[in-house]
Amino acid sequence: MRIQSIDGFVARCEARGVEREVSLFLMQDETLAPGDFVMVHVGYAIQKVTPEEARSSWELFDLALAAEND
Repeated sequence: MRIQSIDGFVARCEARGVEREVSLFLMQDETLAPGDFVMVHVGYAIQKVTPEEARSSWELFDLALAAEND
């Protein structure tokens, strides 16, 4: 997800038009800013990723969904 804004340890994030509040508690030693991409698991940001890694992850997810629907 892409970080839209940060307030303490809570970020407002967006991915494909879906917005969520995401906890940054597990990444408090990492420097994060609006525009950064993070991998999110059960409401927690767990890893900072590059824009290329984020795009690649979405492409793999789309392939898995397409294969499941065949």
